[in-house]
Amino acid sequence: MTIEQVINDSKKIVLKFGSNSLAKEDGTVNLDFMNTIAEECAVLMSKGKQIIIVSSGAQVAGLSCINGWAHKKDMHYRQALAAIGQVELMDKWRAAFKKHNLHVAQLLLTKEDFENFHHTLNMRNTLFTLVDEGVVPIINENDSVTIEEFHIGDNDNLSALTAILWSADLLILFSDIDGVYTDNPKTCATASLIEEVVDIKALLEKITIGSTNSFGTGGIRTKIQAAEKTTSSGIPLVLANSKSPSPIISLMEGKSKGTLFTPKQNF
Repeated sequence: MTIEQVINDSKKIVLKFGSNSLAKEDGTVNLDFMNTIAEECAVLMSKGKQIIIVSSGAQVAGLSCINGWAHKKDMHYRQALAAIGQVELMDKWRAAFKKHNLHVAQLLLTKEDFENFHHTLNMRNTLFTLVDEGVVPIINENDSVTIEEFHIGDNDNLSALTAILWSADLLILFSDIDGVYTDNPKTCATASLIEEVVDIKALLEKITIGSTNSFGTGGIRTKIQAAEKTTSSGIPLVLANSKSPSPIISLMEGKSKGTLFTPKQNF
């Protein structure tokens, strides 16, 4: 099975974009990237596919409009910055999708929402209603109110929980690397891309896991955790690079590579 085949065979697709995908080198929001993603989502939807986006970037968006808070590390400022940035982030997504006559909707979630039956049922019903009406749900963790007890902590795992909740056919995690490598390709010249993973336990025994990067809260570890969640529910996961000119379409057409995590069995 190839990534190209999986994408073309999938109708319900969750796309996750991390802070590094949504930020330029100076830390401000990458509007060109968001416009590209909206355009590509419109193409997918015209082919009958349904899309949910899990989007990081609230703090990046907040820093784009309040530069003076960049040095503030206090938790209250971080949460306030997320509250300010979430408005900016959604405004940018709304504008990008409006160019294609598509509406977006915001859902801010916490770990507690996935553990409470009534919350879960309401979330699922809301997602199905929005998607059935051609609206693109955009999900983020509610960082402005979340405390550690109810904190998921990264949007890789949030996107996996979302994919399972929605009974998605596929989850694509977009990062700043091409996929899972045997070692860190930024520091190891002999690192090689692993294009398909069926046995995650065996994978962990032969790769080197580094730390997270400057903007993100995850890293390769959380992406593998997300893959463990989705594949155990029969949902394949693709890890790919968001920096290619057409990140989604190039994957769908087999023009770019990534790592495909394949479920051992389909349910």
